Amino acid sequence: MTTTADRVLVVAATARELAVPRGWRVLECGVGPVDAAVATAAAIAELRPSVIVHVGIAGVRRVAAIAPPALVIGESSLYCDLDVPEAWAPRLLAPSPELLAAARRALPDAAVRSIGTSGRVGGAARCDVEAMEGFSVLRAAQRAGVPAIEIRAISNHIEEQDRARWQFDDAFAAIVAATPLVVDEVLQCRL
Repeated sequence: MTTTADRVLVVAATARELAVPRGWRVLECGVGPVDAAVATAAAIAELRPSVIVHVGIAGVRRVAAIAPPALVIGESSLYCDLDVPEAWAPRLLAPSPELLAAARRALPDAAVRSIGTSGRVGGAARCDVEAMEGFSVLRAAQRAGVPAIEIRAISNHIEEQDRARWQFDDAFAAIVAATPLVVDEVLQCRL
């Protein structure tokens, strides 16, 4: 094993998405792409993690046939708010194959999809799953040479306008329960 638990940084937008650490470190990065990028970059500089596991809740389009509070492993992260040539700035990132394989072993029933990042609800038009921080966390990690992966629990259908019908509590519980499974499996990776 080349990674110890204290070298794993688990990042989430809010405290409700973070599991109680079992030797790993945690970062509450804030909501939205800007705060997530800034907080993650600062934490990487200070803590020098060897791997980042980004967790949180997300919305999903009904057409994807994924019901709340299902788990989704990010096979890629798409920055949906950026529409410039790829040569100017990346819009699509993928986790290392080792992290993706570890997450799939830890969460065999989870869907594996591209997860869109947008600063607004409904802004990830090119992805069935959307959140607000994933690309930013993965990009900060990529710039620092730290492998990272995004895992989400579905809280709502994007098309559902009535937020009272969103299943926040179930999604928070699902991601908190999944985090130790993913971290334990990631610790077995040779990154």
